[in-house]
Amino acid sequence: MIITVASGKGGTGKTTVATNLAVAVGKGTTLLDCDVEEPNVHLFLEPKNLRKTPITTMIPVVDQDACIQCGACSELCHFSAITLVADELYLFPNMCHSCGGCVMVCPAGALTEGSRELGELEIGQWNDIELISGRLRVGEAMSPPLIERVKEAAEGRELVIVDAPPGTSCPVIAAMNGTHYVLLVTEPTPFGLNDLKLAVEAVRVLGMPFGIVINRADAGDDRVVRYAEEEGIEILMSIPYSRKVAEYYARGRLLVEAMPEMAEAFGGLVEKIRAAVERGTR
Repeated sequence: MIITVASGKGGTGKTTVATNLAVAVGKGTTLLDCDVEEPNVHLFLEPKNLRKTPITTMIPVVDQDACIQCGACSELCHFSAITLVADELYLFPNMCHSCGGCVMVCPAGALTEGSRELGELEIGQWNDIELISGRLRVGEAMSPPLIERVKEAAEGRELVIVDAPPGTSCPVIAAMNGTHYVLLVTEPTPFGLNDLKLAVEAVRVLGMPFGIVINRADAGDDRVVRYAEEEGIEILMSIPYSRKVAEYYARGRLLVEAMPEMAEAFGGLVEKIRAAVERGTR
C-alpha cells in the first residue's frame, strides 16, 4: 500500500505527519522523501548506513558535422530544448524532458544519447524503517525524473509512505502517481483553506481517495471544517496547537515518541487509511 502525504502549500506540517505516521507503523515501513528540492525527513529521522547514488537523465548530444539541418528534432520538441537557428543546432539541456524523441527522428544520426546529473538517491535506515530520499542538484529545474527514481527504489515494499513536495504542480503529481491514498495536511487559516481547495481539485482529477489532517487545529477558525463537511471530505485527524507540540517540533522530536496521546492518534490514523483503502478495493 502506498500513502502519499501532501499539502497545497508549504509549512503545514506535512513532514511531521509523514514521519510520525511511519514511526507509528514501524517495522516494514518505507518512508520516501520526495520533496527533492528541500528534503527534510532527516531532521526527524536521522538515517544510518546511508548509501548515495548519483542519478542521471538522458540528454541528446549533437554532432554538428553530421547534422543536415532538416529541423525534424526541433519540430518534435514541444519544450524548445533543441532548436535550429541559422543552420546550426542549439541544445538547452535544462529544458530537455529526456523523452529521446529527437534522437529517434534524426535521419542523419547526428543526435546520440548522452546524460547529465540530476542529483542523488539516498537510501538509509532508521530503526526498523527504510528511508529513501532524493536530493536535486543545485540549479536543476527538472525534479519529476528524480522523484520517479526515488519511487522506483521502493517498488515491491509492503507499506510505502511518501512525503510529497508542497503545492499542486508537476512534482506533486509525480509523487502522487500510483498511490492508494492521499493524506492532505492543512491548517485552519485563510491561506490554508485556499491551498487545500487547490489540492482537493488536483486529487479529484486524479481520481484518488483522500482525507484531511488539520494541523494546529485550534489556532484558527472553523472554515476548513465547514468546507470539509460541505464537500463530504473526511477529517481523519486534528493535531492540537499547543506549546508542548511546538517545542517537540522545534527540537526535531517525534510526537509519537514524546506524547502517548499522539502515538495513539497516529496509530488510529493508519487504521482509518487501511480501512478506506480496503473499502475502495472491494
